[in-house]
Amino acid sequence: MIHFVVHDENDSVGVVVVEGVKAGQKLNGWIMNQDKSLDIASKSDIPIGHKLAIKPLGNGDTVIKYGVDIGKTIAPIAVGEHTHVHNLRTKRW
Repeated sequence: MIHFVVHDENDSVGVVVVEGVKAGQKLNGWIMNQDKSLDIASKSDIPIGHKLAIKPLGNGDTVIKYGVDIGKTIAPIAVGEHTHVHNLRTKRW
C-alpha cells in the first residue's frame, strides 16, 4: 500500500494520500520520477493531503515539493514529521 507520494528524489517532502496516518506508523512512499519506493516511520499524525518530511530539515531550510520551492522552515523538521503551517512559511512575504 502506498501511503505518500513524492515527485522526485530531490524533493524534501511527500504528500500523504491515505486517511488516518498516526504517529509511529510505518509508511510506504512512491517516488514517481524514479519509480522507487521509500519507507518512513511517521513521527506525527498527518491528515490526508498534508506533507511529511522525507529528509531532515533545519531551521530556515528551503522545502521542495513536486520539484518546486514551496517555502522555508521556521523550525527544524525531522524525517517523518508533519510539515505544514506550524513549521513552514512561504518566502513571498
